Amino acid sequence: QLLSSACLPDHRSMNPCPVYERESKTLFLFFVCVPTGVSEYEQIRTNKCRGRLCYVTSKDAGKTWSNTIDLTADVIGEEMKEWAPFAVGPGHGVQMKSGRLIIPAYAYRYTGNPNCTSCCCLSFCCFTSYALAFYSDDRGITWKVGNQLDVESCECQMAEITDDKGTSTLYCNARTTLGYRTEALSYNSGQDFATALSPNKLIETGNGCQGSVLSFLQQSDPPETWLLYSHPSNPKNRVDLGLYLNKTPLDSSGWSDVPVLILHHGPSAYADLVEHEPGRFACLMECGIEHENEEIAFLL
Repeated sequence: QLLSSACLPDHRSMNPCPVYERESKTLFLFFVCVPTGVSEYEQIRTNKCRGRLCYVTSKDAGKTWSNTIDLTADVIGEEMKEWAPFAVGPGHGVQMKSGRLIIPAYAYRYTGNPNCTSCCCLSFCCFTSYALAFYSDDRGITWKVGNQLDVESCECQMAEITDDKGTSTLYCNARTTLGYRTEALSYNSGQDFATALSPNKLIETGNGCQGSVLSFLQQSDPPETWLLYSHPSNPKNRVDLGLYLNKTPLDSSGWSDVPVLILHHGPSAYADLVEHEPGRFACLMECGIEHENEEIAFLL
């Protein structure tokens, strides 16, 4: 189904990120709208954010959708002046056990580069992306923006981890250009991410690629939260989409050294994980035979 309402005039819609609100049975689909012809590089070159934070909703499981709501002025406001490009996800959001809705996002900021030889450079080398969360505590009626991570972190997904005492922690897994993924924890449900995890066990692919992360309850007594993570398993190229498992999610050294499963052998890239039912999972992925974006496949 083509969502003709998920757009703004003379803009293109990008980076879909859905989240389901349990109490009102409302499906939110967040995305960013960027003026037609304006590229990410153009926003960096001019140091001016042109994107809009938007969403549509459905109350009938995606059969029909509302008109687009533009949250940019109310939620981001003056913060936009400090951002270059920004986007949500892509992938899925989270509703925490408290009811808080989480939409993962990231925004570029001008940070400078001591190795840059140009006195007036406005290029990627002088901008760094930092992950953050948009969140709502009233079933999606109003939204707020959290603080950015203090380490490089681009396209990201988040997951709720609940320990054996019932304490909730929000986990962030983000793309970087550093050769490894950024992992961070928030102890206030996405308002801040205070702790960046090490030892940087999850390897990033080439110049980076989106990855998906999902928390689920392992059936034990008491139930334990485990994490699943999907990403191309080759350190140089976007091939062999792997599925990784962490049984101790507050400790990043707990990730499996090799994928527990290869979801697609060959070219593969962006993906999104979901728990279909307890113990069964599904993945929507980009993949192909010659190139990673030949098709979008669904695996259960």
